[in-house]
Formats: sequence, structure tokens, C-alpha cells
Amino acid sequence: MDIAGLSDALSFDRETGIWSSARAARVAYPEVGNAACFSLEDDSFWFRHRNRCILAAVQKYRPSGFILDVGGGNGYVARALIDAGFDTVLLEPGPEGAQNAKRTRAVPDVICASLEDAAIHAAAVPAVGMFDVLEHIDDDRAVAAQLQRIVKPGGYFYLTVPAFNWLWSSADVEALHYRRYTHQTMAAALEGHFRIVYMTALFERLVPAFFLARTLPYAVGLRGRSDAQFKTEHQPGGATGTALLERFLAHEVRCIGRGRSLRIGSTLLVVAQRK
Repeated sequence: MDIAGLSDALSFDRETGIWSSARAARVAYPEVGNAACFSLEDDSFWFRHRNRCILAAVQKYRPSGFILDVGGGNGYVARALIDAGFDTVLLEPGPEGAQNAKRTRAVPDVICASLEDAAIHAAAVPAVGMFDVLEHIDDDRAVAAQLQRIVKPGGYFYLTVPAFNWLWSSADVEALHYRRYTHQTMAAALEGHFRIVYMTALFERLVPAFFLARTLPYAVGLRGRSDAQFKTEHQPGGATGTALLERFLAHEVRCIGRGRSLRIGSTLLVVAQRK
């Protein structure tokens, strides 16, 4: 991948194999966020199911070239996209996440920078992804405008975000979320920049469990989750529980492949096209 051709603001570190901008990025994301996710991503039913849904959407709405995974963390999604045959460049502002993606997940092309600092040339990117990133950004419409500038006309924007404010909980507070989205607020965030071609909710069958385990305790003033509770939520019942939950949710992957949409869930998966 010709990363040097994407931007004049990036330099290559031969020792780490990572591209970076001169300025350290500042983002609304917990300092230990990438480390916490890295310790459980591979065995988490949540991350594994979300990846299957993302891949189903990308396979149905195929990009015309590489995908720029913005805020790609430890490279969990990028690695899955690459393994499925989609060239992917990871853009991650956190040095730890960028290093995990390069060293452990062997993502070939990693840029350690924020979207703004990367200063990517106009219409240089065939497709872009943001997977549980947009909710961390105060001005989401400004981000949509930035992405419209760098994405080629007709290029796709794939994204996932947490859904519905009535599911707000301590998990959102701890993760430094600005909001959860509805179908209407997502459309408003992208309006004028991208046209939504497909949107569905995910984790539909688990909404009652999420509400009882997270939202209700938060609503009555109970404390947030411990690290142990966080891990248990992602790996309930160990490998057996994870496998059962993946089977329980497998219908969502099939729905995406058929272009069908679910209205209720804890996450929204969106495919939009640059105007």
C-alpha cells in the first residue's frame, strides 16, 4: 500500500514499521481502553459476533479498493477484513493500539495518528470504516464532513455505534461516550455528506439482558462494573458460553447477507455511500 501517497504529513519509522504524524493525538477514549479490549477481544462473543456482522456487510456492499479503518484500536477488525480478502489500512491515534495491531495482529499498514493529523489527501480513500468510534467524538457531523473529503465519490462508509439512549449505562460513562444513536440521529449525523444505503440493529435478542444488567442498575444509582464483571460480560460461561451466544445471534449475520434489517438492538451497523 502506498501510504506515502495518501498524505504529506506522515513519516515512517523503520524500527516499528508504523507511520505517524508529528503531533500526538488527543481523543475522548479511556487511556487503558485499548489494553482492556486487547486482553479479551479474541475470546469475546461480542467482538466476534460484531466482526461477523461487519464482514457480512462489507461482502454485500463491496469496496472498490482498500478500507481505511479509522480508530481501529488493536487491529481486531482490520485483521478480520484482511483475512477475508479486503485490503485494509489501520488509522489509530493510540500508540499502544497501533503497536498491538502491527506486532501482534500483523496488520501490514498501520498509521498512528488522528484523522485530522493524518491530513489525508482529498478523494484518496476508496472506503472507510469506523467501528464503535463515532460515539467518542463530540462533533460527529464535523467527522462526517472530514470523511466525505477524503473518500472517493461513491465510496462506502461502514460503521457501528451503540444504539438507543434508553440503554445508557455506566458502561457508556466509563467508555467516555457522548451519545448512543437512533436511526434518526444517525441519519442526521451523516446528512449532506453520506447517503445511508443499509442500517440494522445488532444483538437484538440480548437487549433485555443488557437492560437488566447495565441500564437498570445505572438508573437506580448502583456503581459501575469491575474489571472482572467486564470480562464476564464478554466471556460468559467461558468458551462454551461464547459458542452458544454466537449460535444464538447467528441469524443476524444471515439477515445482513439478505439485506434485511432489525429495528431493535444495542448496536447499529450502518453502510453509507459518499455523495
